[in-house]
Amino acid sequence: MAIRPRYRRVSALQRQFFNREGLLATYDEELRGISSGPRILNVVGVGGIGKSRLLQELRHRTPDTFRTARLDLQLPTLRQQEDALAVLRTELGAQGVKFDRFDIAYAVLWQRVHPQLQMDRRNTPFAEESEILSKILDEAMGLPVIGTAAGLVRLTGRAMANRQRRHRIEADPTLQEIDGLSNAELGHAVTYLFAEEMRESAEDRPYVLYVDAYEAMVPTPLPGGRSFATDAWVRDLLGQLHGGLTVLASREALPWAAYDREWETVIRKARVGGLPMAARLDLLAQAGITEIPQQRSIAEASAGVPFYLHLAVDTHVQNPAWMEDAGTSEEIVQRFLQHVAPDEVRILELLSIARTFDLEVFRTIGRNFDLPTNLLTWESLTAYSFAYPLPQGWYRLHQLMIAALQGHLSPAVKRHVHAVLRQYWEDLADRVEAGAERGGVARSSPLREAVYHGLHAGNLEPEQILKHADRAIGMSSRQAVDGMVKDLRDHLGASIGADAAPGALAGIRDAADCLDAESRLELGDTGAAVALTPVRDAPLRSVVSARLALAGANARRIAGESSLAAGIFEQVWQEHEGEARTSAGLCVADIRMWQGDFEGAFALAEEVHGICSPEERVIRGDLKRLMHLGHRFLMDFGRADELMAQAEAEYRAAGAVMGLANIRTNRAELLAFTDPEAAVREAGAALDVQRDLGAQHEIGKVYTAMGIAQIRLGELDRAQQSFLNANTALDRAGYRSGRARADMFRAFLHLQRGEREATRELLLHAAREFAACQVYPSLILAIHQASERIGLGDREITELAERARRSLRLPGAAADLEQRTEDVLSMFIEVSP
Repeated sequence: MAIRPRYRRVSALQRQFFNREGLLATYDEELRGISSGPRILNVVGVGGIGKSRLLQELRHRTPDTFRTARLDLQLPTLRQQEDALAVLRTELGAQGVKFDRFDIAYAVLWQRVHPQLQMDRRNTPFAEESEILSKILDEAMGLPVIGTAAGLVRLTGRAMANRQRRHRIEADPTLQEIDGLSNAELGHAVTYLFAEEMRESAEDRPYVLYVDAYEAMVPTPLPGGRSFATDAWVRDLLGQLHGGLTVLASREALPWAAYDREWETVIRKARVGGLPMAARLDLLAQAGITEIPQQRSIAEASAGVPFYLHLAVDTHVQNPAWMEDAGTSEEIVQRFLQHVAPDEVRILELLSIARTFDLEVFRTIGRNFDLPTNLLTWESLTAYSFAYPLPQGWYRLHQLMIAALQGHLSPAVKRHVHAVLRQYWEDLADRVEAGAERGGVARSSPLREAVYHGLHAGNLEPEQILKHADRAIGMSSRQAVDGMVKDLRDHLGASIGADAAPGALAGIRDAADCLDAESRLELGDTGAAVALTPVRDAPLRSVVSARLALAGANARRIAGESSLAAGIFEQVWQEHEGEARTSAGLCVADIRMWQGDFEGAFALAEEVHGICSPEERVIRGDLKRLMHLGHRFLMDFGRADELMAQAEAEYRAAGAVMGLANIRTNRAELLAFTDPEAAVREAGAALDVQRDLGAQHEIGKVYTAMGIAQIRLGELDRAQQSFLNANTALDRAGYRSGRARADMFRAFLHLQRGEREATRELLLHAAREFAACQVYPSLILAIHQASERIGLGDREITELAERARRSLRLPGAAADLEQRTEDVLSMFIEVSP
């Protein structure tokens, strides 16, 4: 018969356990002292001392006038900022907190990270819980919603009846700026708006946030108390939580004063030591252990750790003699296990391999090892005090029990259990992806768990890690991939000095660096991506090495090292024969075209298109769009129009929101030269789309196209405003060559107004910028032709044109390009002086 932990049923015993008057008094004092600033009560104690249960008891004794929420950092997914905020938002939202602005900002972040997914009730976080998002989606009436602050706020105006709440959303300065923020800045804005919503809710009802197991986020502090910045988002959040109290449990005192001395005035430390001897003896006496020698023996062996005391009590209930002369905490554990049914001990040992488990995990392991899988056994196991319940029927075991149980397993058995669990999580991921399982914020966490167990099973190749990461991005968010990176780093750290094949570890390290670098690029942290991807003279045949090199090349291209990036892209294209080859070919063709090798770019684009699989529709669309742009810059507008239509067809077949939005921009740009009236209308429609996406560089390009069309229509004042808007957006995006192209055409606006010196200066400036960026040689030649035609010839422009001419490789005769350029210039230059 299975043992039942008595202290779950005996409230007096539970009260005795938490009879730590000093800490409780401190907590009550902090509740009374909640003010406008942030407050943190740091509960500090060694593992197993009872911090988690102490947090539960503190929450139970908190008056109903407070809202409360709990964040358990022992759960891997909750160490990711977006998932943690989502859990807190759901729990506090159920207690009446209105998260209107946070929900909009979070939806923008979600859409930014998942541009391939449409915003609807199935995919969008909080779609059902959030009043504002549910009304927005209802207002859209099934039409695709592209999640940006501008678009969502506009829909809010129609969906929200409450005038005060609607005005607060529409007037919020943070929401007005969000679409222009980088991903990293957007993450900070989301945290800020969460804290703002909590601050306002605290005006009528204060709150307490309980954060457990901080050490799980920062397992290895650096000298001086600093960490690897894994906890930066926690510090950012807690530092902004005004009007409430945070109770944070950790094994060591928070070292945050090493970052900022102001934390010293915010954090109050409260140490939780082992129970005093008198309290241990009293607890044992209350539980029915009355023999003085036995009490003393158990109390000393437990070292005052409640976990061991309760195991001793549970064992004593079954057989009092077995707890006599328990000399160490390990003996207490072993004597406890001797009174558990053998089948239950075996399955507990196997379950200790899982980071979290539910009934299906229990049954999967039981079936693989011919152990009982019935509901009675499940209820018996989950009734133990060391089985902590989690939301939605999940459990985890106490860390001290995990260590004791795993010590009984051989390495071979551990690897087999990991392999079984890897397969389970992969099957669960398939069901989630197919919609057979209920999704949510952490939909991709099964893939993270599959990677974790595959690593420890030793049956997961680096290429499979990348495949799981790619699936996770498509299913949920890059946060799951960041969790995989942490697991990979932890595994590599634990493997130092172990008996592991150096080649296998190198592949895992490259996979970790690759995923990390790609994530950094997504956040705009180019410097970190460069640091993770040193240029190496090594083969690039594997998918991991190729993608790692591509990530490094992209980082260097953004940083301005175009020649180095081009060389890396070329190397990947030449050496790699796997899945990353088409991406490398696209990048090589792109660089060749912008640098003037149109003939080579078009030939390569056709070659890459030919080797693309039918599933690679987005890359195929990108290749056609690349060729469209090349022909447009060669002033061959008819061929450009044909290629744009082909690109659009690929994007539509793939449901590529970003690709289709960029086609709207390109159509406006093309129409500016072929039908200026239609161009202005198309630019207006494109602006709506690109504003919703928050793509500043595309917004700048659309305004440039609008300005070009308005010059041709003689609407010079409107053109002036369009170019002003274009420059604002392009500067915000840091799109240097795009700004130069806008300035080139703005020069013709000055010419129309008779401002010849301003025209000359702007043309020269644009030519210099094109040369510095190593792009658009055909436009440098156009600038030279224009300056000669209007009598503003310049020696420097002539020299730049000569260099540009030497870099051009054209698919046709140079004279044809010159004639087409002359025809285009005639649209803006009517008479030669």
